[in-house]
This record gives sequence, C-alpha cells and structure tokens, in this order.
Amino acid sequence: MQAIILDTETHTLNGQPIEVAYAPVQIADGKLSLDKSRIFDQLYSVDEPISYAAMAVHHILESDIADQPHFTSFSLPEETTYIIGHNIDYDILAIQKCGVDTSSIKAICTLALARLVWPDAEAHNISALIYMISKGSAKARDMIKKAHRADMDIILTANILMHVVHQLKINSIEELFAASEDARIPRVINFGKHRGTPVQDLPQDYVQWLMKQGDLDPYLRKALENANLITV
Repeated sequence: MQAIILDTETHTLNGQPIEVAYAPVQIADGKLSLDKSRIFDQLYSVDEPISYAAMAVHHILESDIADQPHFTSFSLPEETTYIIGHNIDYDILAIQKCGVDTSSIKAICTLALARLVWPDAEAHNISALIYMISKGSAKARDMIKKAHRADMDIILTANILMHVVHQLKINSIEELFAASEDARIPRVINFGKHRGTPVQDLPQDYVQWLMKQGDLDPYLRKALENANLITV
C-alpha cells in the first residue's frame, strides 16, 4: 500500500488536468514525512484552450503545455491506496478524466481535517492555513508566492498535514483516513432553507426530501443515517 499527496491544476473549473504532481508520504512515530526528492510533477496538453480564469490562478500558459504529453497518459504509481489532498474530491475527479480507475482509492481530505482541527480559523484554504500555522512568517510568504502550482501545493499541504497529525495524535495512514472520513460527515446543514441547522434537528419531511435527491452528497447521507433520521 502507498499513500501520496496529490494535486492537480486544470484548464478550467472541473476541467482536464494540465498539471499533476504527487509525492509519497508516510507516518511513523506520530510524525508525517514527505520526501521532496520523490516529487512527481508533469505538465500535460489538453483538448481545449486554457481558460483565462484558470490561467490567472496557476499561471500556466498555452505555450507551457504545447509539447507536453496528453493528459490521458497520466497514471498513478503502483500500489497507490491512499490519495491525500486539499478538497481532494476535485483532484480525484481530475485524474478520473485521464482514465484512472479510482474505485479502490481511499481519499483523505485535508480541508475537512483542517476544519476539524481549527474550527474557528478565519479561512481554511491552503494559503490562509499556512500563514496561521506560521503566525504570518516571511518564510510562509515566500512559499505561498509559489502556490497554485501543483508541486508547491503538495509541499504546503504536507506542512498543514504535519500539524493535523500532531493535533489529532495520528499514528498511521489508516488512522488518518478514518479521521478524514469522520471529519467529512457534516454536523450542520450548509445550504438551503435550513442552512445552519444541526443535522439532528432537521424536520423529518425535509430529511425524506433530501434522501430522494439523486445527487445527495454521500457524507450528508451518512450524517442523516447516523442521526437516525431515516424512516422506512
């Protein structure tokens, strides 16, 4: 089994990946480590022009990817079991577009874990968390200036994850996965007319309506089931 931190940059929102980076990580003696010498970082060509909105985020130009391999040539390293990332579902979707089978992958979301560890943080995006952890250091600023490219986002995510592992006293990748799964289960509804309402306080008729929605988030479904709000 292998665990990697993975990040993608796409040609548009929810688009085809034009950059994929990953690096293996491990947890030993309660500490997470990432070997920077083993970072994989590759640009890819895609079937459509890069949107200017996306370009403004990652600063990857058409000329950067003109002679790069097609994005469908990407594959995960062998024995990959865990994929870690900030809002990891976005990156999972991106590599699925490459034809990668992710059905057996265990996804670990550092965004969900950060919200669990620092519920009162002003923001939970990577840059804000790095500034918070470093107490606004100049070193953090230098690193963040290189953010929104997949390779640097991996290093920044690893920094956040090191603190998460320490705070939650995590001793293995499987424990980290379990913590992520629990953190992803919503305790409060964050949309619609009942926004801000604890899941266990939702009206039964609204719960029944939610359960009929074909695109219901699986973690919200689990929250409703855990709260014993489902009736037959």
